[in-house]
Amino acid sequence: MTQDELYDWCLERQGRELHVSDWLAVTQERINRFAAATDDYQWIHVDEARAATDSPWKSTIAHGFLTLSLYPYLRGVAGGATWPGVRTVINCGVNHTRFVSAVTVGSQIRLRTTLSSAVAVHGCVQIEEDCVYELAGQAKPACISQVVLRLYV
Repeated sequence: MTQDELYDWCLERQGRELHVSDWLAVTQERINRFAAATDDYQWIHVDEARAATDSPWKSTIAHGFLTLSLYPYLRGVAGGATWPGVRTVINCGVNHTRFVSAVTVGSQIRLRTTLSSAVAVHGCVQIEEDCVYELAGQAKPACISQVVLRLYV
């Protein structure tokens, strides 16, 4: 596939849902590993006994940035190309991010993406995907954001 073909493919899908991931359980182990990776050991995330009594959710919760960082996994980027003919995906940033609902330990989360824009730039196609991180059984999502990526064929 050429860059022009990829661009056309994206334009045809602009405004459409592109991906819905499987559900992922958010475990205390995952939260603890993220705390270790970021040195963010705030009690609301890692102190299960204190969270059970002092937290409004009566449970530990995932870091907001942990939820956001699950994008590559939930989108399938980490496992290989999810766009036709794309060999390299570069993360350019995240726009308009809001953490809407707490992700309590044991929650199930999934990602739903919609292609909001595509522009041909500098030998690649730059896209923006509107992302909704859904929580099983909850009306409000955990997070909403817009991811900016550059796709190279």
